[in-house]
Amino acid sequence: MSYKPPYEINSSILNRVAAIMKMIGKFSSMNNLSSQPLLRRKNQIKSIHSSLAIENNQLSESQVKDLINGKLVIGPQKDILEVQNAINVYENLQDINPYAQKDLLKYHKILMTSLVFDAGSYRKGQVGVFNDEKVIFMAPSADRVPALMNNLYDYLNHYDENILIKSCVFHYEFEFIHPFSDGNGRMGRLFQTCLLANEEELFYYLPVESIIKQKQKAYYDAISKSNKEGASTVFIEFMLDAIIETMNDTLKQSNIETGSLSIQAKKLLTVLEEGIPYTTIELMDRVGIKSRASFKKNYLDPLLQSSMIEMTIPEKPMSRNQRYIKKYIKLI
Repeated sequence: MSYKPPYEINSSILNRVAAIMKMIGKFSSMNNLSSQPLLRRKNQIKSIHSSLAIENNQLSESQVKDLINGKLVIGPQKDILEVQNAINVYENLQDINPYAQKDLLKYHKILMTSLVFDAGSYRKGQVGVFNDEKVIFMAPSADRVPALMNNLYDYLNHYDENILIKSCVFHYEFEFIHPFSDGNGRMGRLFQTCLLANEEELFYYLPVESIIKQKQKAYYDAISKSNKEGASTVFIEFMLDAIIETMNDTLKQSNIETGSLSIQAKKLLTVLEEGIPYTTIELMDRVGIKSRASFKKNYLDPLLQSSMIEMTIPEKPMSRNQRYIKKYIKLI
C-alpha cells in the first residue's frame, strides 16, 4: 500500500456510519426487500432514471420503466440509447467486481457504447467542467490517468477502511480523476453502489441516485468544496447523508408495501400533495371524517410516528397554527 487519498474521519462521519449500520440491522431483521420484488424493481428504475437525469437525460421515470418493459418510447435518440445502455448494466449489477479495473473498463464500454468513440478506454485528452465559458474544474492531464487509477485501486484493494467511508472516497477520487472522456458521473455513482453491495446485498436495491438528483446542487458543491480543501471529508459527509435518507425513504415505502400502515393512514397519505401544509380540519375534510379523536388515532398519529408527514411547529404540537406536511415518498 503506497497511497491513501486525503480525508479525515471525524465524529460527524463516525456518527453517520453508526446510524447506517443500525439501519442495515433493521432491514435485515425485517427482511424488507428480499420479499418485495416490485419495490426492488421500482428502485432500480429510480436509480437508472435519476443517475441519467443528473447528466441531463430528458426521459421521464415512466419512460425508463417502459424501456425496461420493452415498450416503444418517443424521445431523443441519444437519451433512449443512454437508458438502454444503463439497463444493460444495472440488470447485471451482481456480476460486477468493483475491485477490478478491468470491470470498470468493461462496464464503461457497455454504459457508453455508441455514445462516445472511446467507450471502455481511459481518455487521451484533457477534460474539465465548465459553466458557459468559465472553467469550474480541470481534471488531471490524460497521461496521469493510468497511474492515478492504479493508486486508487491500490487504496481500494489494500487499505483497511470501513466500506461506507471507502466507497465515498472512491466516488470522490474517481470524479476528481475524471478518467473517461464522458460518463464519469454515472460510473462513479454506479461503482459506489457496487462497492457497498459487495458487502451488503441491500445496497443493490437502494436508489441513492434519486436523493443525489434531488440534491444535485449540494452534490456538486460537496465535490467543489472537497476539491478546494484537497480532501474528500465534506463529500463523504454528503454521501453518507444521502445513504441515510435513501434508507429512511425505502423503509417507509417498505412499510407501506407490507401493510404495516392502517388502511386509514394509507388513505390520508394518498390524498395529500407533497410540500403543502394542511390544517387538521383540511385533512379531516380530505378523508371525509368528522370525529377529531378518531382522525387523530387512526389517520394522523400513525403517519407522524412513521415520519411520513411532519409538523410545521414540532416544538408546539397543540398550536392553533399547526400544519402538517407530507414528506417526499412515492407510492407504488
